[in-house]
Amino acid sequence: MTSPADILQRLLADDPAAPRITCYDDTPGPTQGERIELSAKVLANWVSKAANALQEEWDAEPGTVVALALPPHWRTLCWALAVWSVGACVSLDDPSDADVVITDDPELLESAGIAGALVTLAGLARRAPVPVPSGAMDEAQELATYPDAFEAWAEPDGGDPALRAGGDDTAYAQVVPAPLEQRGARVHTATSDTGTFVAQCLSAYAAGGSVVLSRGAAADRAARLDAEAVTIDLGQ
Repeated sequence: MTSPADILQRLLADDPAAPRITCYDDTPGPTQGERIELSAKVLANWVSKAANALQEEWDAEPGTVVALALPPHWRTLCWALAVWSVGACVSLDDPSDADVVITDDPELLESAGIAGALVTLAGLARRAPVPVPSGAMDEAQELATYPDAFEAWAEPDGGDPALRAGGDDTAYAQVVPAPLEQRGARVHTATSDTGTFVAQCLSAYAAGGSVVLSRGAAADRAARLDAEAVTIDLGQ
C-alpha cells in the first residue's frame, strides 16, 4: 500500500529543494496578488507541524474524522497530508459529523461546536484577523510552535477510511490516484473543488511532479503558465 505520507517522503528523497506547490491568489481581498511557493522540504515541515498538532491536541489517529472546510489552497494541502500522516480520515462532507474541524470560517467552528483550528489563508499572517472561537486553535499563531519532525502514533490499515466525500469513504489502499503519465510534470489547476484539488496534487506527486494553483481569475493566465514552465494545464 502506498499512502499519501509515502508519496511525500518520496518527494523529499527525490529533491527536497524542488518546488512542489505554487499558489497564486487572484481572489478579491487582502491576499490578492499573493504568490506562495513551497519546496518539498518546506511542505513536509508544515505537514509535520499540522500532524503533531492533530495528535497532541486532538488525539487524532486511524478512525478519527477530520473535516477540511477549506478552499483549494496550499494550507489545505498541508492539512490533508497531515491528516493522512496520522492515519485519520479527511472528510469533505458535513463538518458536524467530524471529530475535528479545520476551516477558515469562524462561524462554522462556532456553530459546529466541535474542536478544531481556524485557518488564515494569508501567507504572512501571524494571527487570525478575526476573533477565534473559544477552544479553537489560531493556526496562524500556534501552528509554527509545533515540531518539524513527526512520528505517527499508529499506522492505518489498507481498509481504514482515508477520504470521505459525497457520503462515500475511500480506503487508504485506494486513496492515492494513478500517477500522471508524464513523469515530473508541472501541473496547473484552477479548480474550485477541494476534493479535485487534493486528488490532482496526489496524482502529480505520485509521478514526481509539482502543482501550480490559481485561485480566482488571472489577468493573463497564459503568461503565468509560461513563466511557471507548466507542462499540463488542467484548467478549471
